[in-house]
Amino acid sequence: MSGQPTPDHIDDDAAALADLGYKQELKRGMSGFSNFAVSFSIISILAGCFTSYQIALSSGGPRAVNLGWIICGVFVLCVAAAMAEVCSKYPTAGGLYFWAGRLATKNKRQWAWGVGWFNFLGEIAVTAAIDFGCATTMMAFANLAWGVEVTPGGTFALFVVIILIHALLNAKGVSLVNFLSTVSAWWHIFGTLIIVGALWIMPTKHQSFSWTMTGWHNDTGWGFAPYVFFMGLLMAQYTYTGYDASAHVAEETKNASLAAPRGIVNSVLVSLVGGAILLYSITAAIQDSSAEHLTKLASTASEGTGLVPADIFLEALGNPTVAKFLLFIVCMAQFFCGMASVTANSRMSYAFSRDNALPGSRIWAKVNPKTNTPTNSIWLCVVCSILLATPALVSTTAYLAVTSIAVIGLYIAYVVPVFLRLRNPDFKPGPWNLGRYSRLIGWVAVVWVCIICVMFVLPPVPVTGVENFNYAPVAVVVVIIVAIATWFAWGKRTFMNQDSAEHLTKKADEILEES
Repeated sequence: MSGQPTPDHIDDDAAALADLGYKQELKRGMSGFSNFAVSFSIISILAGCFTSYQIALSSGGPRAVNLGWIICGVFVLCVAAAMAEVCSKYPTAGGLYFWAGRLATKNKRQWAWGVGWFNFLGEIAVTAAIDFGCATTMMAFANLAWGVEVTPGGTFALFVVIILIHALLNAKGVSLVNFLSTVSAWWHIFGTLIIVGALWIMPTKHQSFSWTMTGWHNDTGWGFAPYVFFMGLLMAQYTYTGYDASAHVAEETKNASLAAPRGIVNSVLVSLVGGAILLYSITAAIQDSSAEHLTKLASTASEGTGLVPADIFLEALGNPTVAKFLLFIVCMAQFFCGMASVTANSRMSYAFSRDNALPGSRIWAKVNPKTNTPTNSIWLCVVCSILLATPALVSTTAYLAVTSIAVIGLYIAYVVPVFLRLRNPDFKPGPWNLGRYSRLIGWVAVVWVCIICVMFVLPPVPVTGVENFNYAPVAVVVVIIVAIATWFAWGKRTFMNQDSAEHLTKKADEILEES
């Protein structure tokens, strides 16, 4: 076809993608920093640390907040490094499910299918949770700044507006996504520095290092301290999610076999350091360390601003205007976080559809020729996220039940390819690898994810009714049922059914010849 490049003009990234059986369709316009920025934005220490601070404050207090963040961060870094090693070998938009299909020694398509559905539904859920959290924070800001009444209907309406804006921005093309991702990364970095600076300059009193790092507080109703501490780790673990985004935008990243794995690891590493500084500063700024005051802070999280850190700002700074400004920084960070989540979610859905996994796959796998973005897939993810969040109109508990899959679903999808890689004797690492530490770090990652999956299904408080029941096990069972049902309904016939080495070699040759 005239106007098309000859094989001599195929760059290394496109050739590597062809070897994996896919044609370069998305525009490869992201730098390594932009790739990092997408994952860093989704982790978003200015989102997760703020919206879930109350969990750790109630379940262990300062010890769970600060030591818990560091402990989780070290183990999550192992998970990220183990994932990054596989990503370097297989830098595709499909990410986790594609890795599982390549690394399994038996039942390759079934492993890929299961991981793909956990990843797909987990991405949908986390996108809904991020943007709904963004709407909640913005409503809190509006209440603080202008006295706007916070209602479930108003919050949901704002959520819909926010997620539709994210869809429109993503549909404009990778150049805009690239720019906004870069802005987001710097917003998070400088925003954190501004908040930390204000919390150390303006308050007249700060708590001691000893209390800030090891102080204990328990409002859970449980008496066994180690169990309470483990429940407090949920704050950190909820925040450390979404770094698989660097893999999902690999086909839009230059030098992907190095840039994508670096994006995965660096996003976690920078978040670990930045989050530790931020959480220490917030906790040290608590003016009254008594158990009564901490209980009051945690119990009023649903009142006023709705965010414990925002209440700490008001209390410690003594200046409502500055507190509002800091909360505005958090609002915008959460907006960028949701933007990046839609980006990653749509790329995973595009890739999953490309392998005939979703109903209507031909529609969702189409790439807009004007923008070189999977526009249809973007709208699919946004509509699914809106539908998933609709229970929030009726019941917060119902909403938490359906979104509990966000974390546990993603981490199951994260660790399965790592486990399969450890079990595959033929795996040959890519240019980014862990060398002799590969197996050690890999097994640490597997064990940690097993621990947190158990942690997620245990009740964080004594169960007294439907309002505080932990629905995570129900969510996992639902995903397993969906995956099995859809496999027999159509996946068994259509999904990656020509993934043999011989077929992929032939397909790669055809792609290069066509190009």
